[in-house]
Amino acid sequence: MKSSYSGNNGNCVEMAALPDNCSALRDSKKPNCPALVFGCGQWSVFVRSLTVEEFN
Repeated sequence: MKSSYSGNNGNCVEMAALPDNCSALRDSKKPNCPALVFGCGQWSVFVRSLTVEEFN
């Protein structure tokens, strides 16, 4: 799935749900580069930290 903020310019982040509630994240401009893989539960912690602006 692609970010709804990416528009049609090809600059986006893609996320894939993996088995056992794990997730993978990659840069669509570099599809052959390794993806970041989040273990079970780590994705939820990452997304929650974004919603509380922990990285700002």
